[in-house]
Amino acid sequence: MAKTPPVRQLKGRTLGRILIKMRVLTRDKVHACLKLQQKDPGKKKLGEIMQEKGLINEEQLLVALAGQRGMEYVDLDSIDIASDVIGLLQSQLAKNYRVIPISHDGVRNELTVAIDSPDNFRATDDLSTLLGMAVNAKVSTESAIEAALERYYAEDDGSINELIGEIEDDFNLNQFDGRDASIDLDELKELADSNPVKKLLNLVLIQAIQDKASDIHFEPFEKEYKMRYRIDGVLYEMVPPPRHIAVAISSRIKVMADLDIAERRLPQDGRIALVIQGRPVDLRVSILPTMFGESVVLRVLDRSQVELDLTKIGLAEYEQGVVDTLIHKPNGIIVVTGPTGCGKTTTLYSALKVLNDSETKIITTENPVEYDIDGLIQVQILPDIGLTFAKCLRSILRQDPDIVMVGEIRDLETAEIAIQASLTGHLVFTTLHTNDAPSTIARLIDLGLETFLITASLEGIVAQRLVRKICTNCKREYVPQEEELMEVGLLPEDVEGKTFYYGVGCDQCNKTGYRGRLGLFEIMTFSDEIRDLIMNHASTNVLRDASRKNGMKLLRENGINAIFEGITTFEEVARETMSAEEV
Repeated sequence: MAKTPPVRQLKGRTLGRILIKMRVLTRDKVHACLKLQQKDPGKKKLGEIMQEKGLINEEQLLVALAGQRGMEYVDLDSIDIASDVIGLLQSQLAKNYRVIPISHDGVRNELTVAIDSPDNFRATDDLSTLLGMAVNAKVSTESAIEAALERYYAEDDGSINELIGEIEDDFNLNQFDGRDASIDLDELKELADSNPVKKLLNLVLIQAIQDKASDIHFEPFEKEYKMRYRIDGVLYEMVPPPRHIAVAISSRIKVMADLDIAERRLPQDGRIALVIQGRPVDLRVSILPTMFGESVVLRVLDRSQVELDLTKIGLAEYEQGVVDTLIHKPNGIIVVTGPTGCGKTTTLYSALKVLNDSETKIITTENPVEYDIDGLIQVQILPDIGLTFAKCLRSILRQDPDIVMVGEIRDLETAEIAIQASLTGHLVFTTLHTNDAPSTIARLIDLGLETFLITASLEGIVAQRLVRKICTNCKREYVPQEEELMEVGLLPEDVEGKTFYYGVGCDQCNKTGYRGRLGLFEIMTFSDEIRDLIMNHASTNVLRDASRKNGMKLLRENGINAIFEGITTFEEVARETMSAEEV
């Protein structure tokens, strides 16, 4: 290949012009390929056409594309990379991002890596956040990157156990043992930049995301430091690291989230945005000072793992029809209710996705905004500066919306504005925290709403829970004990002829027997009879009985159906639901 011109002469130019400057193609051949591209109904990329015609090879195309982005090409096969440079990047990171570290400038704290495509530029931003240093990229071929990964990272460079052993032997970290309160700012920066701490934290983050954890907890206690994941709603403890790295971990997370590492007395909230294996992942950071140090919780928002599809969240066929009717009402309020972490936001977003089109203006007000959805105007609530749900909702109504989502009704003012919005022709979605659908009415009355406003505006209430699904890989038949049946209010004669399952536990489900979660729903709609009962201040039990006659299935009843279908277990349904008699 002819000598490549300097990158500055190639950056920003068209591909054809770059290949001409590289003396790979003539002007005539470039124009001939451009004409072929114009005739192509599928609109192949120009580089693909040139390769198919045998005019250029993969390396020449990659050099040109890299130069177009202002990046250099590197031939990995022709260089030997020092082991200390390879050691700067963990095996998991190198394989996840498909990058190879090729040089390190210790004075400028810069790492240069080879990536397999100029389009993989996001890797440099993520690695800069994870490694705490500037990261520059050069481009190499996919095959060269693959060969280098096998050559330099054939062996996995450390489990959590090995990294914890490395931390325990680290002299610099050990000198901070017992010194939590007396660590100054310079020492905090040193701790945040500690290589073993970075490696441990990066491994924990990648493993959590791969295991589909929803939260990662770092918890200081008097004599120990715990790391826990929440997977499918249940917390699992990892191997605990030494107690004295608590400050190092919290400082490192603060640096990654652009928080104040010197502030250790007040709570702080932040965000870390990453792309892991091509998937956008948001980490919401919450730091809380405790008696024994800072407790840090990272909420993992992996958008690729959340299916915002109303047909796949667990609704039965009949319930699907009811919800579809509710969300296509021209106005009114639809409430989704349940405890924290039961999937209310996912249900609301799934409904909004159905309604999201060019003819409909949808505005949401949330705390926090969990998923960025194209076509939705999303507003972040900031109570610290007075931007409350109520204040935000007043302004939203002046933005000419068709549909409004209010993250949560917490007070009378927000509830009243939501009702005003529904009465003036808007469809309003919102959430509450109640045990079931009928008790939502009592909660709204407790907030101070008049019953005539509730009956005039409310169109439907959806209560929900999440139960873990039996792992399909280790699913086995079994005969339940009578005690298990009694937990969900069943008798032996109720289950005659039915087959039941449980998960034995395998590698795919982390030995838990469960993998993934399913929504259970209780949908209350409003007939004239129910509206009259509300106007007459009927009790929650009376409303529940009337709603059941109106076609509502209780959470527990839907849970029992899921057991009969072999999707979940008695234990899960008993844990997440309550019968009408227990309310």
